[in-house]
Amino acid sequence: MGYPLRRAPFQVAKRGALRGLASHLSAVDPCPKGTGAGSGSPRSTMQTHVNQVILGLEVMKAGRFKQWAMGVAAMATPVLAFAQSADPERWQLNMGRGVTHLSNNAYDAHMLALWICVAIGVLVFGAMAVAMFKFRKSKGAVADRDFTHSTRLEILWTVIPVVLLVLMAAPATTKLIAMYDTRDAEMTVKVTGYQWMWKYEYLGQGVEFTSRLDRKSDALRQSGVVPTVADHANYLLDVDNMLVLPTDTKIRFVITADDVIHAWWVPALGWKQDAVPGIVNEAWTDISTPGIYRGQCAELCGKDHGFMPIVVKAVPPAEYRQWLAARRAGNAPAPAPAAAPAEPAPVEQAPNSDDEAAPAVAVAG
Repeated sequence: MGYPLRRAPFQVAKRGALRGLASHLSAVDPCPKGTGAGSGSPRSTMQTHVNQVILGLEVMKAGRFKQWAMGVAAMATPVLAFAQSADPERWQLNMGRGVTHLSNNAYDAHMLALWICVAIGVLVFGAMAVAMFKFRKSKGAVADRDFTHSTRLEILWTVIPVVLLVLMAAPATTKLIAMYDTRDAEMTVKVTGYQWMWKYEYLGQGVEFTSRLDRKSDALRQSGVVPTVADHANYLLDVDNMLVLPTDTKIRFVITADDVIHAWWVPALGWKQDAVPGIVNEAWTDISTPGIYRGQCAELCGKDHGFMPIVVKAVPPAEYRQWLAARRAGNAPAPAPAAAPAEPAPVEQAPNSDDEAAPAVAVAG
């Protein structure tokens, strides 16, 4: 910002000189015959160039003011609206509040530390400003050469930081302990990282599936063109199968990996957990607001690390139960074809009493 301010007086002077030159040229007597403004005379050409330069300066000035306004708006937005949206946005400066209990805890701890730092900065830089301007040499201030130390000041600048650290550490510790308390969960989802996709298993529900980069994003990234929002609104952040979860439900995650280390991270949930082969890590969440929340693998895991998006779709419990039933029905094996009815066995006819008596008579004879 300092560079435009230093150039401003020079630009004003230059613009004034050019305007003066333009007015001087317009006050000169008309050109001789055959050398008018439309004939390409040197004077008319010079005046045209001067007008173009003035117009360019005005456009530059308007563009610079527009840039300054956009910059001020970008810096003021987080101050005016402390909590950003759940998913990160372009030019976002402040931390997002998220949509879970844990993300709100993290946001509150962040804002507490931020305002303490702001207060410390105001006091320190305020004291420096007072010392530099009020006690400067030009006002006759003389340094105290006999001052060595002050016990009172040393006690103050030791006790005050300790108190501030305790004020920040106490709530942060309780919130950190709560982050790892997975008891009383109503359902469990197992997350397994692979190169380069995720596998989700709803333990005890009979539902499991893999989730990978959607085909449209994959085609765009291999096409060689520069994708735009019009081409794909969620480029590299969309999947073929979303992880569907119910709202207002405590959900336990068990997270692991099959090949290399991954990290399952959705910013709106407020935590990130490593997926390590041979180790099972735990986490939990309770989403309060229905919606679609996006994340990515946050641990370098190979050449396609940047193409492992995560999409969580939070729906009301009733809608989740309907989805789970439909998914369970889709995963169920096809029923075996019904067996053909068996043909009845032939029935042997009982021998006639006369037929049995005839051989007996013959033997007797």
